[in-house]
Amino acid sequence: MSFSAHDADLLEEGFLASLRDERNLSRRTVENYAHALRLFRGQTPAFPGWEACRATQFRAFLFALMKADAARATIRLHFAALRAFYRFLQERHGLTENPLKEVQLPKAERKLPVVLTQQQVVALLEAPLKAKPTRYTAHWPWLPARDVAIMELFYSAGLRLSELAGLDVEQVDFYSESVRVMGKRRKERICPVGAPALAALRSYMDQAVVTGGPLFLNKLRRRLSVRNIAAMLDKWVLEAGLPRGITPHKLRHSFATHLLDHGADLRSVQELLGHASLSTTQIYTHVSVERMKEAYNKAHPRA
Repeated sequence: MSFSAHDADLLEEGFLASLRDERNLSRRTVENYAHALRLFRGQTPAFPGWEACRATQFRAFLFALMKADAARATIRLHFAALRAFYRFLQERHGLTENPLKEVQLPKAERKLPVVLTQQQVVALLEAPLKAKPTRYTAHWPWLPARDVAIMELFYSAGLRLSELAGLDVEQVDFYSESVRVMGKRRKERICPVGAPALAALRSYMDQAVVTGGPLFLNKLRRRLSVRNIAAMLDKWVLEAGLPRGITPHKLRHSFATHLLDHGADLRSVQELLGHASLSTTQIYTHVSVERMKEAYNKAHPRA
């Protein structure tokens, strides 16, 4: 089937409608895809219609984006939209050629995880115990102990936020010094827990009289939600004078990186984190190498 340049608007409208109505994509995603189509048309001289576009025109568009210093993630988003549109044209309108198959994109940038120093971790873990009493701690004196236990467990076991929030008392084994965690895809794993985290857990459970059911409780003695835990961490990050934006996941990053810094092997760290693929864990080796380079550059006289 062939279609002319003036059919472009109708084709795009049909594509965007399919994203909204059939694939139930968010309004923001649909807007991003629409923007990518408009941008390509606007930067393609004498736009000939979608059927007549060739790989050379998409390469020219790619070059223009790179020349304008567009982020690689932005470039890949634009081309994801264009590729999805061409699949739509092939499936719904009988287009036989997809020129985008011949266009090679720059690889996505892989940002290194943000990691706390060991000194920053200590400052964060000690913050609740150094804070001044409040009306909340007067009413619920076990709250600081709970917050210390949560942060100690994050850092000691490298748990995901959802894993920690979902813990029940029965999943903590003080005898074997471990917690039994239900991870992604309902995959269970056993995570070792260090002595400081176990002591913090015992102190909290004794003070709050937690003997069964959900491990971490709110003031109403219901399970603490992931949102509650994230807000709690924000509070102590501020109290400890640390940079904003430190999330529970950054404690997980710090757990993995500090293990590797101190000689743990990559396969063991993969098991501890519950990663299905070793390649996911390898990003932390890059963090460790970057930290070593930084230390070298600061200390070596001829760096």
